[in-house]
Amino acid sequence: MLRVLTSALRLPSPRRPLEARGCAANLAAANREIQVCALAGPDQGITEILMNRPSARNALGNVFVSELLEALAQLREDRQVRVLIFRSGVKGVFCAGADLKEREQMSEAEVGVFVQRLRGLMNEIAAFPAPTIAAMDGFALGGGLELALACDLRVAAASSAVMGLIETTRGLLPGAGGTQRLPRCLGVALAKELIFTGRRLSGSQAQALGLVNHAVAQNEEGNAAYHRARALAQEILPQAPTAVRLGKVAIDRGTEVDIASGMAIEGICYAQNIPTRDRLEGMAAFREKRPPRFVGE
Repeated sequence: MLRVLTSALRLPSPRRPLEARGCAANLAAANREIQVCALAGPDQGITEILMNRPSARNALGNVFVSELLEALAQLREDRQVRVLIFRSGVKGVFCAGADLKEREQMSEAEVGVFVQRLRGLMNEIAAFPAPTIAAMDGFALGGGLELALACDLRVAAASSAVMGLIETTRGLLPGAGGTQRLPRCLGVALAKELIFTGRRLSGSQAQALGLVNHAVAQNEEGNAAYHRARALAQEILPQAPTAVRLGKVAIDRGTEVDIASGMAIEGICYAQNIPTRDRLEGMAAFREKRPPRFVGE
């Protein structure tokens, strides 16, 4: 286990950032189903993944999944990314789930391979080293909710967001991690109820159950959850990046094991943070009664 944990704790090394880091629109980016935008100014450190497949309501098709995996593979090595927000460029929908029309054209073997890719995608999101936030302004059904569940934090519009693992209503069952992540979020009995019934929840209902962190009133532009997610990201930005990343590892790995093993994992994470420049800077700032200037080292 220690060998696996050591690998998980290895912080990303500097690498050339993703080419489409800027927010300026260009033809190549506009034609992609997944677009990446690194914010600037006071929001520097926040990167957004924009899901933009309006023809299929951001359904999880082959191209969509491939582009998202490509973006994640490059962003996870980029130390400039301190918070990653998943948002939609399609009004009224976060992600409608699996592309069932595309799936109808697949053989049984091809379906199996594609579902494995979806599981891999959700695992990549869950294992992303920096905090991730899902901004759910519209429908998040089936695989769309599974994508949000793979994120660390979820923000939803109180009324316009509609979410649920509705696979049983289509003769299916959640296949991209929903049967594992929903019980960890809500508890076994409630997760079973929602999956068995295929029930749909509003953002307000989801917050009451603890499925989302925040539910906000929708605005005229239809992006209230995104703005709340961005405000949440701004609260994370000033904190020491290495400590935040190691805290994520300690929580994620620690909840997978018994309490004694979880405490050992926490100890390993804590020890790795001790020699960092940011830890020393935090102590110096406290002594000198000034805001710390963290650099992520």
